[in-house]
Amino acid sequence: METSDLIELLSNNKLSEVKKIIQDMNEFDIANLIEELPSELLIKTFRLLNKDLAIDVFVNLDDEVQKNLIASLTKKETKEIIENMFTDDAADLFDEMPAMLVTSLLSNVDSDTRNAINRLLKYPDNSAGSLMAIEYIHLKKGLTIKESIERIRKQKDDFVSYDSCFVTDEKRKLLGHVSVKDLLINDPETLIDDVMEECEHTISTMMDQEEVAKYFQDYDYSTLPVVDSENRLVGVITVDDIIDIMEEEATEDIEKMAAIVPTEKSYDKTSIFETFKARIPWLLLLMISATFTGKIIQNFENQLAAYTILTAFIPMLMDTGGNAGGQSSVSIIRALSLNDIEFKDIFKVVLKESGVAILCSAVLGVCNFIKIILIDRVSVAVAGCVCITLIITVIIAKIIGCTLPMFAKKIGFDPAVMASPFITTIVDACSLLVYFKVASLMLGI
Repeated sequence: METSDLIELLSNNKLSEVKKIIQDMNEFDIANLIEELPSELLIKTFRLLNKDLAIDVFVNLDDEVQKNLIASLTKKETKEIIENMFTDDAADLFDEMPAMLVTSLLSNVDSDTRNAINRLLKYPDNSAGSLMAIEYIHLKKGLTIKESIERIRKQKDDFVSYDSCFVTDEKRKLLGHVSVKDLLINDPETLIDDVMEECEHTISTMMDQEEVAKYFQDYDYSTLPVVDSENRLVGVITVDDIIDIMEEEATEDIEKMAAIVPTEKSYDKTSIFETFKARIPWLLLLMISATFTGKIIQNFENQLAAYTILTAFIPMLMDTGGNAGGQSSVSIIRALSLNDIEFKDIFKVVLKESGVAILCSAVLGVCNFIKIILIDRVSVAVAGCVCITLIITVIIAKIIGCTLPMFAKKIGFDPAVMASPFITTIVDACSLLVYFKVASLMLGI
């Protein structure tokens, strides 16, 4: 069904037909269908959904649509939505809202929900505590499998995941976990203490989300327990949250590598002015930093006047050097993010990139020499000057491109910041200095 078809049905007030159609759809598809509707029609459609489906659809809506919808619904409706959402989803919603609106909405819900959401909101952004849900299967040691299953049945709609049941002592300290399979295949009178396994990995509330994602990626977990400083179980993180985090982190790295200030909105939801604000800071910085290359050229005006043909090859040298450095930096940034390499591997990385640089520069140098002689028809001396500069530039660019991200991470900066645009500016300056030095030696200018 298309959004235009839905608008036509709603405009003709065929609500029963709309309800019949959307009730059989997946909640994700419903969210995609209705979030493009005008505000009044969106609210009208949302109110046609039954309570459980409405909650699932709401969670899948775009952040901006969620905020606008919450602001348009009655207090009773917002109370019902918030109290039936999982706490991590509710905390994500409130994290994007103005403080006054959050206070107003929280005052409308029951104290248990309010306290749970407030507890999550106190954790720093991008920490495990801000991601976790507190609706998990929690069993006390000493229970039999039969008692455990009965406990799960009584709260069957209250859990974000059924993959693991976590076992704690009387002080809520984590002891281990029991799989649903263990509960099904063992004797009902068996104590869970006898079938539980120790949790190989746990997540601390203050762990960074990237590190959390690495655990899920490396060990193929679907659920992990979150513990506080005293090893007390306080929540769980599920793989669906991690998928969102990995997408968010990858997008952020790509934006930084393209010299864009990271934004949390999707491209089609970002206004022209917001896009401008994200792009202009780096453009200004790179423009100012490019002043160095201009100064270098000014200082060698006399040499360029003697051999004006040299000017024609400056763009090629700068572009090739920038591209070579960009290739290395992107590869190293990716390897750092996957923990494939560490700072201690810097000499191994430099050695490898130097080998690659020598091979690349040799091929580029030979091809460029032939091209300059046959097509540009300049002297062998000028062609040699350009090609030697090209070889040296590529080698320098590869080394700068691989080392800068590693040094950045070592001193606490995001390696993605040291990607193509920033490295290109440095390599441009280096290529010009090398070019004029080689020209002065080979051409005597």
